[in-house]
Amino acid sequence: MSALKLGIPKGSLEEATVELFRRAGWKIRTSSRNYFPSVDDPELRLSLARAQEMSRYVEDGVLDVGLTGKDWILENGSDVAEVCDLVYSKASATPARWVLVVPADSPVRSASDLAGKKIATELVSFTERYFRERGIEVEVEFSWGATEAKVVEGLCDAIVEVTETGSTIKAHGLRIVETLLVTNTKLIANRSAWQDPWKRQKIEQIALLLQGALKAEGMVGLKMNVPAARIKEVIDLLPSLQAPTVAHLYDSDWLSLETCVMESVVREIIPQLLRAGATGILEYPLNKVL
Repeated sequence: MSALKLGIPKGSLEEATVELFRRAGWKIRTSSRNYFPSVDDPELRLSLARAQEMSRYVEDGVLDVGLTGKDWILENGSDVAEVCDLVYSKASATPARWVLVVPADSPVRSASDLAGKKIATELVSFTERYFRERGIEVEVEFSWGATEAKVVEGLCDAIVEVTETGSTIKAHGLRIVETLLVTNTKLIANRSAWQDPWKRQKIEQIALLLQGALKAEGMVGLKMNVPAARIKEVIDLLPSLQAPTVAHLYDSDWLSLETCVMESVVREIIPQLLRAGATGILEYPLNKVL
């Protein structure tokens, strides 16, 4: 049987990715001692790989498809097919940014002020290219981690670091000079695999269901019974993706109404729906919205 080789990012996104696949319909089991998770789909073969290296494995054909950030695709200069964006994060809905950072009391106000200075970052190739394209000569060195500490201790003049809210940077007494790159997670495919009809169909299935799971985040289904005479009043209260589904109850002048709404508005509209005549209101979670 043919199998698609799928890469799951190991590290900070691993748990969120496994949960996303669960909501999309795949049960993945990982182990700290095994780099090859099991999955309840005989058409998939899973591997764990660091997001930083994922695009290389996909480009080389070690993997057919994988999830990684736009930042690491650019850093590696990988030639891969970008199938779709998958914007998800356990911490925040704010897109991650790679920012140029200096001590709060630094005289640096723009990238050009760093000419001849040293910058530490994990995103070396991208940072070198960013400054080179602007004609600014800098020394860029690789940082294995604790990058903020390097600029605090004076081991470099600036850093390029990833952040969502900027709160950690500020807490270290640092200041953001400018944003170099806004990034997000992408589903990427090997170009040969993308041209293979069977693999492409499987990749598109995965993309469709993952996007459906993401679209369902923060949404719930509502189902209720409404007197026919008051249906317009109830419908006017419902924010929905499209017009709600309405069906007649057997041998009755009551109607059954079903719709999808953001969970954040449910606490506000349920009392209003009851006052408008709705009864038997059921709220249920959604795994996917397609």
